[in-house]
Amino acid sequence: MKKIVLVAALLPQAALAHVGSHDQGQFLSGLAHPVGGTDHLLAMVALGLLAAQIGGRAMGALPCAFVGSMIAGGLAGVAGLPFPGVEPMILASVIILGALVAMAARPPLALLVPGAAVFGFAHGWAHGAEGPAQGLAAYAAGFALATLALHGAGIVAGKALNHGALLRALGGGTAVAGLALAMGA
Repeated sequence: MKKIVLVAALLPQAALAHVGSHDQGQFLSGLAHPVGGTDHLLAMVALGLLAAQIGGRAMGALPCAFVGSMIAGGLAGVAGLPFPGVEPMILASVIILGALVAMAARPPLALLVPGAAVFGFAHGWAHGAEGPAQGLAAYAAGFALATLALHGAGIVAGKALNHGALLRALGGGTAVAGLALAMGA
């Protein structure tokens, strides 16, 4: 019983954990960072799923808005600018993006693009605040590339699922996972 309690106590921290030390500031450290936290991974793939579900210009606009503002957020995090609600914002991105996919929602791009940018800024701030003191450019290039790859994976998966029930179920599962992370945080 003690082992179950210990594992349950550590799960929220593991879900929000980010890959080890970034002291070296290497490209590979930046590349690994977005896939090292469940919250980041889920949100980035969900954004790709949403972009595929909407189709058209959304498939370029949403990832570009996210990554562009993620880089700006990363600079803000490195600079030490305050962002007191960063983890709740990151968790909200998982829940909201997953829910939009689950509902097969089609809000206008004029609403989605700024939303993607806000979420991207929050994710970027976390990357930057946890980033290295040295080698920032290589680290930023790594996390931007990894993020684009995760968006791309979501787009490919979303296109393969062709707007079906499984795509919506993935969105719902993402939203539920985000809620679980939020409850454990």
